[in-house]
Amino acid sequence: MTSRAHRGATAALVLGLAACAPTLDWREVRPAHSGAALLFPCRPNAQERAVALAGESVRLALHACSAGGQTWGLAFADLADPARVGAVLAALRAAAATNLDAPAGPPQPLPVPGATPNAQSARVRLNGHSPDGKPVQMQLAVFAHGARVFQATVVGPRVPEDAAQVFFSSIRFSP
Repeated sequence: MTSRAHRGATAALVLGLAACAPTLDWREVRPAHSGAALLFPCRPNAQERAVALAGESVRLALHACSAGGQTWGLAFADLADPARVGAVLAALRAAAATNLDAPAGPPQPLPVPGATPNAQSARVRLNGHSPDGKPVQMQLAVFAHGARVFQATVVGPRVPEDAAQVFFSSIRFSP
């Protein structure tokens, strides 16, 4: 699918969802220094912090917002060693499952236009509990672009499949 056709299909889907989900105000976001573009249903705030990923300290940038009862986010970090990308992607998936005390769901393929192919890239659905014990759902995707790793996430008491699909299917990298 061409970039123009992809944008057209995404726009049609967003317009269709807008009629049934007025709390989601979709907009294209291009987080600085990420190389990525995607649709968020709200205006994300940006923050950065140092975190340990698979035994390596990295600077993690996070763009996140809340809308429709869910939190939507895109986090990314540059790795010093490109050979560590697969291990870090696996660690991101495992950490999400651990944080929710959820069994790891089966990974599903995640086609991200322009992403660097990696066996650990995947989309996963998790059903777990928040720290206060309330049920929570999460959908996350982990993928890479060169030596930069990404995690896109939707989390809330319930994650609407249609809105999550708009979010995840909109992720792309420019050539």
